Amino acid sequence: MSGGTEPELELVRRATPFGLPAAVLALVAGAAAGGWGTGWSAAIGIGVVTLNFAASGVSMARAATISLMALAAVGMVGWVVRLSLIVGLMFLLNGFGWFSPIAFGLAVVPATMLLIGYEMKLVAAGVGQQLVLPPTESEELAQ
Repeated sequence: MSGGTEPELELVRRATPFGLPAAVLALVAGAAAGGWGTGWSAAIGIGVVTLNFAASGVSMARAATISLMALAAVGMVGWVVRLSLIVGLMFLLNGFGWFSPIAFGLAVVPATMLLIGYEMKLVAAGVGQQLVLPPTESEELAQ
């Protein structure tokens, strides 16, 4: 584990390398199950999960350097923005004849659950123990 105090970036560094092999596996499994369109739909789903996780971690790490209020705002607003982008992407891709929303969803849901499980494992193993919260305004005034 790195010695930094950015647990969000540490989680991204540890989890995102699994994205490419998972996407390749989804591509091959989907292609075997229903053709290349199904495979590509599943692989894109894995890519979306990986990119969403990375965007979340990077934005949360950046917000954490600003303030706790910025961290909370990025956590809430960022989720809505990223979810909106994913839904928009699904509508866009659904216009292509080869796209399979079922394969996309069947890749996104388990990938998200596995990612959350891995994130929980990393946190339980101590990632983020060095987290240092910035002082509040009242604590700064007291010093």
